[in-house]
Amino acid sequence: MSSNSNAQEASAPLNTVLWVVAIALVVAGIYGNNYFGGESLLYRVLGLLAVSIVAAGIAFQTIQGKAFWVLLKGARTEIRKVVWPTRQETVQTTMIVSLVVVVAGLILWGLDTLLGWLVSLVIG
Repeated sequence: MSSNSNAQEASAPLNTVLWVVAIALVVAGIYGNNYFGGESLLYRVLGLLAVSIVAAGIAFQTIQGKAFWVLLKGARTEIRKVVWPTRQETVQTTMIVSLVVVVAGLILWGLDTLLGWLVSLVIG
């Protein structure tokens, strides 16, 4: 066994406790929002935001939360590698796609009209 799997096995009970606490905070936030329904919307939103931030912070301490954070950092690195199109390329591509959609629509309309005419000839 590797040391990484040993660390995960040792922290499995802690991981479960952290998830239970995070979920309990979310449930408490939802209940509190309903319970304090008569209070100002601003206060309820700020309370939900605070509870959500604390619950997310706790969830990010779990094994899955840490793996998700690594995934987010990797995605950010990959986004930096993307070569985004220029405005001119975007406009040209949009125009081509629009033209193809219009042409395809006209072709389908023509086929529908032709087939409808043929069916009306057969049916009478």
